[in-house]
Amino acid sequence: MKIPETFRVLVITLSDRAAVGEYSDLSGPAIASRVGARVKETGWEPVVETRLIADDRNALNRLLSEASREYNLIITSGGTGIGPRDITVDTVKPLLKLEIPGIMEMIRVKSAADKPSALLSRGVAGIIGNALIFTLPGSVRAVNEYLDIILPLLHHTVCMQYGVDIHDAPGGNGKG
Repeated sequence: MKIPETFRVLVITLSDRAAVGEYSDLSGPAIASRVGARVKETGWEPVVETRLIADDRNALNRLLSEASREYNLIITSGGTGIGPRDITVDTVKPLLKLEIPGIMEMIRVKSAADKPSALLSRGVAGIIGNALIFTLPGSVRAVNEYLDIILPLLHHTVCMQYGVDIHDAPGGNGKG
């Protein structure tokens, strides 16, 4: 299987308040910027799109069902905690055909060294349909902490997903 030259990314922010305009979504654009730059560095042409939706299980489920066939990477922001409106993980987890628990476990442990409340994040990583998916918290600070660990692994993870020898893939310099 060959990795597509155009690498499609969907960033979904889940926030009741941002969806109705009470404040601006800052985490979605931060993710889109960093991921787009990283994808380009690996030699793929990035196409990055963003969506902002309320914390709505049905809306997220519909969006993921469509996106998992069209995108190579889906990253969500928000809804990974333990609050009553934190529905992201509970919506995503049943859709996973393969979970990649080590990434999120490492992020929680590393983040908790400075901020113990990071252990309350229930984020997951895995494959849904044809896409890699990562569920990140909603704060820009947390998003950047998560991306600091995810992005260096992205190239290698995608190559493994597609069964491509990393030395033959675009950007195949072994630098993740």
